[in-house]
Amino acid sequence: MSAYLFPPPPVAALPVTGQAGRFPVDRIFCVGRNYAAHAAEMGGEVDREAPFYFTKSARAVLESGAVLPYPPGTADLHHEIELVVAIGAPAFRVAPDRAMAAVWGYGAGLDMTRRDLQAKAKAKQRPWSLGKDFEGSAVLAALTPAADFTPAAQAIRLAVNGTLRQQARIDDMVWSIPELIADLSHYYHLAPGDLIMTGTPAGVGAVGPGDRLAGGIEGLAPVELVLGAAD
Repeated sequence: MSAYLFPPPPVAALPVTGQAGRFPVDRIFCVGRNYAAHAAEMGGEVDREAPFYFTKSARAVLESGAVLPYPPGTADLHHEIELVVAIGAPAFRVAPDRAMAAVWGYGAGLDMTRRDLQAKAKAKQRPWSLGKDFEGSAVLAALTPAADFTPAAQAIRLAVNGTLRQQARIDDMVWSIPELIADLSHYYHLAPGDLIMTGTPAGVGAVGPGDRLAGGIEGLAPVELVLGAAD
């Protein structure tokens, strides 16, 4: 038994619909520009040559229904609603037609973004970590096992204070779920506990203290968040 110099952080884990056990979260891979309309509103375009990614740490996980203090270092916090794919089996160098065997389940999530910090990084061609990976930046709803949900043309939407801001269908994604898993598996040994946040549709925008976010995907548990005051 190893002796630690200080207590290790608790395991990030998500509830599962209809089950008592929780899904432990390891790595979080996030897909950029996977809806053409969102790429356009951000001043970019979709590159069909290959998807691209950024990551969030497990410390970013915040369970749906929580209050997120307004994050430090930003004056322009944005919401991004996304379909989340939970990996439940090893996948390495798999073809797209075999990729879905690695999927354990699905959920709805919010990729909260410090947009001003992301924009500064983009302007200098630097990594997006400060804009994307911070405590509470991955707000995740309960997961639904793959046996109970089949991705197709379900609506994905987000409202802020009751006003609809984002709405699309998940089959509007540029890169499909099997394509994303296959591509990622050529760079990583995907393993149970990994999550893929598959990108956001158009309509992203700023939120502030006191705002209430409510979104989801048809057939999955909703994701909700309240923005609190800054720490």
